[in-house]
Amino acid sequence: MIYLKSKEEIVKMRSAARVVVEALVKLRENVVPGVSTWDLDRMAEELAIKKGAKPAFKGYSNYPASVCFAVNDEVVHGIPSKKKILREGDIVGLDFGVSLEGYYGDSAITVPVGDVSSLAHKLLAVTEESLNRGIAEAYPGNRLFDISGAIQTYVEEEGFSIVRSFVGHGIGRKLHEDPQVPNFVPENGSRGKGIKLKPGMVIAIEPMVNVGRPDIKILNDGWTAVTVDGTLSAHFEHTVAVTEEGPVVLTQ
Repeated sequence: MIYLKSKEEIVKMRSAARVVVEALVKLRENVVPGVSTWDLDRMAEELAIKKGAKPAFKGYSNYPASVCFAVNDEVVHGIPSKKKILREGDIVGLDFGVSLEGYYGDSAITVPVGDVSSLAHKLLAVTEESLNRGIAEAYPGNRLFDISGAIQTYVEEEGFSIVRSFVGHGIGRKLHEDPQVPNFVPENGSRGKGIKLKPGMVIAIEPMVNVGRPDIKILNDGWTAVTVDGTLSAHFEHTVAVTEEGPVVLTQ
């Protein structure tokens, strides 16, 4: 069941989103060679608590930390560790969410660690632009797969692949609500299909893009997803409200 949010609820969600953005900005500023993912996780959690918010991921399905990391060939859900030290040339995905006064915000960015390869730069640029193209379709009256198709088409035209094992989601009083928001057009679907977008819908759009094959596998920790062929992966996400005036990015 899709729960449409009132304007007042969207304002509350914007407050949660603002904490998420502030944390991601701080993390991005501190992503340097030699820092551990453990230290970055502490930074984000402490900032959220200081703002009166609760980290959304910690304890969710028993996830043990506040930030989901993804270094190089990791796609999503990497667990922070004091032993996981970022190196020059790495790329690292930072996925963070909070709840504040009963409402959630969720966002992700992937950033370079020092100087990175031209391929890594292109991957980051294409993944972020695919998110922007998906958001641009989030108008009332459009269909869900308009978002999916815009993302998939652009990514594949640029020579990369879309991960199909994970999708975006509705968000509000719960971290994950209906509808699911695929970053690809499902089989037997097409642009112009899927549920109709309505004012008051709030969705987390989050393409995950691989340099090589779209396939992933889960490591023995039960959480960390990696590319099966060892190629780089990137992840960007925004919490987006569908309004009468068009899409509003709450985690801008």
